[in-house]
Amino acid sequence: MRPLSLLLVLALALGACAPSRSAVETPAPSTTGPDVEAQRAAARRANQPLASAPDSWWLLDVVTDGVDGIAVERAYRELLAGKKPRRTVVVAVIDGGVDIRHEDLDDVIWVNEDEVPGNGKDDDGNGYIDDVHGWNFIGGRDGRHVHHDTYEVTRLYAACRTNGGKGTAPDGSPCDRIEAAYREERAEKEQFLFQLREIDMALDHFTALLRAELGKDSLTVADVRSIASPRYEVQEAKRMYLMLAEQGITPALVKRELQNLQNLIDYGLDPEFDPRDIVGDDYADVTERFYGNADVVGPDASHGTHVAGIIAAERGNGIGIDGIATSVRIMPIRAVPDGDERDKDVANAIRYAVDNGAHIINMSFGKGFSPNKAAVDDAVRYAESKGVLIVHAAGNDGADLGSEPSFPSRFYADGDSARLWIEVGASSWQGADNLAASFSNYGRGHVHVFAPGVDIYSTVPGNAYEANSGTSMAAPVVSGLAALIMAYYPELDAAEVKRIILETATPYAGRRVVRPGSDGDRVDFAELSATGGIVNAFAALRMADQVARRKR
Repeated sequence: MRPLSLLLVLALALGACAPSRSAVETPAPSTTGPDVEAQRAAARRANQPLASAPDSWWLLDVVTDGVDGIAVERAYRELLAGKKPRRTVVVAVIDGGVDIRHEDLDDVIWVNEDEVPGNGKDDDGNGYIDDVHGWNFIGGRDGRHVHHDTYEVTRLYAACRTNGGKGTAPDGSPCDRIEAAYREERAEKEQFLFQLREIDMALDHFTALLRAELGKDSLTVADVRSIASPRYEVQEAKRMYLMLAEQGITPALVKRELQNLQNLIDYGLDPEFDPRDIVGDDYADVTERFYGNADVVGPDASHGTHVAGIIAAERGNGIGIDGIATSVRIMPIRAVPDGDERDKDVANAIRYAVDNGAHIINMSFGKGFSPNKAAVDDAVRYAESKGVLIVHAAGNDGADLGSEPSFPSRFYADGDSARLWIEVGASSWQGADNLAASFSNYGRGHVHVFAPGVDIYSTVPGNAYEANSGTSMAAPVVSGLAALIMAYYPELDAAEVKRIILETATPYAGRRVVRPGSDGDRVDFAELSATGGIVNAFAALRMADQVARRKR
């Protein structure tokens, strides 16, 4: 998935920058979950803006805490106290890698008990040598990795260039459309880069002023708040610094994102760049399954580690954060480079997860084109045939998925759709008319439900932690909730778990919110997804208990 652009966040903070498919199934109103009117009343009480994100806000409850979280802590406190999980749930994280030695994850990483570590043999006969903790589909047998890769539109543009720009691309799109999309993408990124450089220089100027005013080499929020200088330029620098700090944006972060954006231009949009020879597969053969290596960390596991922590960071260990689920194991599968993932790798990652015992697959990635969609569709159908739930991030373009599709998609090429699939948009702690995250994709016919995805504090490599935003963070909130339900109620199948999650989402119908990606247009929150709600762990677990009791 294209990462949430820091430039977009800056633009929103500063105000400075720059045919529909078949409908999503709409759940019936819950009659067994919490009282809908009580939920609505709580939502109205929470319809007040907050000054800053409360600690672990996504775990809090709109009823007891007045924060639009998913009530995880309330569920543990009031519903699960004294109970023990009845099984271990395996969640496959298809991503860019996971730091399996992180202090808050090392005890929740999946282990293939039938594989002998490091002996160079395929002990369990599954076709993957030494896959003790998962698999890397974008690595070579020699231990090398694909780090950077191109965007899918770049690959299609490169293919069209071999035909002189005429005819159709491998996905069937007219080459003139692909060329236009490529040039638009490149122009947008180059403009972003220019703007971000301007912002970087401005931040350098502001921080230099503030350091001089304080007589210090480093700055803290408390220090900057204490500044009482009457000088206009100092007060302006103070205002900007505190505004950005509230969004978790620092000068160092801006410089890091500058480099990331430069890499996207240098690699992602270079039609001459192709790192696939590192993998050593027959790339044209989408049926080929056994390639890659066993290193599930890779060169940059930041994104996948953050996702894994949201789902399953060790609870109650006194360090770091608490994940949503307990009694869970994370199966890392590396298939997402810095650039767009390839359909062949996504399809194989899904199949690997299913064949090796995953109950849930989290997919926090996406792209605008899918030349080998049939291979991915087949893999999704395979997962569904085995009862595996897929949770997918809706994307960060602030777009209506009904008019701007994103892949992978639960809609098959033949017009049918996956039933064990939850498409997730991102909500914000800011509440009120900013309840929907400004960057989130949306669409009543395509997005099922929203979940917290702004300023989510989680694990990153090197025993570190940081706050990130994106639908990439919202999807693992739902994956974590699904795993929590499955752990305590193993008699429920994936279809029942999906139904429970959607039917018990806290409804926000009637709440007028800023439509994501707009300049302030208001829309009913109910128009943004099939449920018009945000997932609710307390309500879901209460309903799960009732459904499970009827089955026993």
